[in-house]
Amino acid sequence: MRSHPPAILVVDDEASIRRVLSTRLSKIGYQVYTAADGVEALDVFYDQRPDLIILDVMMPKLDGYGVCQAVRKASRVPIIMLTALSDVVDRITGLEMGADDYVVKPFSLKELESRVRSILRRMETTKPLPFHHQSNGVIRFGSITVDTNKRQVFKGRSRISLTHMEFSVLELLATHPGEPISRSEFLHKVWGYSHEANVDTQVVDIHISHLRRKLGDSSGNPKLIHTVHGVGYTLKP
Repeated sequence: MRSHPPAILVVDDEASIRRVLSTRLSKIGYQVYTAADGVEALDVFYDQRPDLIILDVMMPKLDGYGVCQAVRKASRVPIIMLTALSDVVDRITGLEMGADDYVVKPFSLKELESRVRSILRRMETTKPLPFHHQSNGVIRFGSITVDTNKRQVFKGRSRISLTHMEFSVLELLATHPGEPISRSEFLHKVWGYSHEANVDTQVVDIHISHLRRKLGDSSGNPKLIHTVHGVGYTLKP
């Protein structure tokens, strides 16, 4: 059991946003650290090792993309990026850099709190999904081994580094081989969104793209993860 409240690092160059988020998140039980720019964010990250990062894109000294890249070299900590309302490129770039999710500015505090709760709850309670061919939580297909207990993936003898969300996406596919899984189902089971939530499904597509690249799969001629047009994705070992 966790002996201390989850720690969240809020990174934004706007003092009002840092103040509001720090107050709200502290009130609902989180330990909150703040940083006003990218360089300070990395200092706090390495010093405090938070459980989740809320990260603005546009900041002085080092932008959110640079912070995200640096963090991903050292940690799989979940990252929620704050992006501009009209800039789709911000969202895609953030996800490509390794962010797990994003919230569009101006954002609803309730929505952000819900995203935070969902991600942290999943990290605390993640258990192997049921699969009748599992042996001690280990799933094998081809040269790929997925250990659902240790949340590790190997290709041959080489370990593949996945983020928390990437592993959860692969786990869902691996425990339902041959079954098409819709994007909305990924959003519900991996990200924790309700089926009624109006969420951009591109976050699923980009995580699938990351998985294919790391597994050595090809989107043009896939051997493992196949696109089911109009539906979502399926794993066909």
